[in-house]
Amino acid sequence: MPEKSGYAEIAAHFRQKIRDGELRPGDAMPSMTKVGKDWGVAQTTVNRAFRALKMEGLTIPKAGVGTVVAGPTSSNIEARVRLHEATGKALGSDETSRILEIATVGADELIAPRLDVAPGTPVHVRRRVVSRNGAPIHLSSSFYPAYVIAAAPELAAPTSTGGSRELAAERLGVAQDHVLEEVTSRLATKTEKAALGLTAENVVVTQVIRTVYLTDGRVVEVAVKIAGGSTILRWSTSLSR
Repeated sequence: MPEKSGYAEIAAHFRQKIRDGELRPGDAMPSMTKVGKDWGVAQTTVNRAFRALKMEGLTIPKAGVGTVVAGPTSSNIEARVRLHEATGKALGSDETSRILEIATVGADELIAPRLDVAPGTPVHVRRRVVSRNGAPIHLSSSFYPAYVIAAAPELAAPTSTGGSRELAAERLGVAQDHVLEEVTSRLATKTEKAALGLTAENVVVTQVIRTVYLTDGRVVEVAVKIAGGSTILRWSTSLSR
């Protein structure tokens, strides 16, 4: 290995191994001590590299093992749509979802324009925490307009539906078409840190706002997801075949 490499080079090396399948989901990553010796760098450099891989959703900590390669990341909505089509579930076999709150709230300045309603308009929200292998990975708040709840009243119940968007689209008789994803970073609130098990005083989290459109142009869901990391991106993904 090259000596005195930066953390970005180390992260890129393992990122490529994961993408090429040399390191597969569930495989243990080499210890940070070994990586530091192999690359001739300080542990602080290795820590930064491993943190970058974790923030990208490529690795996760595992008790008694260290760091392992993660399965399909929860941030990939297209993969979740395909998973639901194949299995009827939107979560992986190692993931669980716990409902934190079901409520009707007034649409705030973040949600109202994305649902194309006036600020303060009553909308339905489902807040939940998703965990992988028992460890919290993100908080998710899904907002639905009144016509969605009218078509799928199950979304007003404090139970998991296995795929809220899919249920709503099926009841409305209109397929999902595409999703607009807007990603920013900010400091976590006290409530978010507690739910995600974050202990540092100031923690930067990634906020992903997903606006999911049906083929008739209506919005079926606006979801706000909070997870660790600090990426700033914006993109649109087709959900139709």
